[in-house]
Amino acid sequence: MNQPTIAEALSAAERQAVLEYTSGCFVLPAHSPHGPDHWQRVRYNGLLLAEITGANRRVIELFAFFHDSCRETDGWDIEHGPKGAELALAYHGEGLLPASEAELDLLVIACRGHTVERTHADATIATCWDADRLDLPRVGIKVDPQYLCTSAAKNPTVIREAEARAVGHL
Repeated sequence: MNQPTIAEALSAAERQAVLEYTSGCFVLPAHSPHGPDHWQRVRYNGLLLAEITGANRRVIELFAFFHDSCRETDGWDIEHGPKGAELALAYHGEGLLPASEAELDLLVIACRGHTVERTHADATIATCWDADRLDLPRVGIKVDPQYLCTSAAKNPTVIREAEARAVGHL
C-alpha cells in the first residue's frame, strides 16, 4: 500500500469526510466563532505557514478540523482541546482517520495543548497553534507576536493578512 509522505495534505475526499464528521459532532451553532468557518481559516493559515516551517500539512489540516470540534460553549471551555484529541483518537480507532501513528501523536498533542501551552519545539505543533492564534481577531483579540511560536507567524504581513481574513476583510 502506498503511504502518504510526511508532508502530503489530505485529499479532497479525506478532507470532506473529516469535515463532515467533526461538523456532525459540533454542538454549537454553525455560525459560532469556533465553528467550521474558523476551522477553514485555521487550515488556510496553517498551510501558508507550513510552506515556511516545514510542518506536516496533513496534521495541520486535521488539527484545524478537530481542535475546536468539541466545544460546548463559545466562552471559557478549558476541556475542549483534550476532548477534540479524544474525538480524533476515536475516529482513528474506527479506522477512519487518514493519518499515520506518528501524525496521530502530533495531532493529539496539538489539540490537547492549544489553549493551555505557550509554545512547542516541534514545528508541526507550533504551526498548528500559530494557525489558530492568527485567527483570534474573529473574537476581538489582537494577535500578539509574543504568543506566536514560529518566526513565520510573527511576520507582520502574515499577521496583518490573517487579521483581515479573521474579520472578513479578505
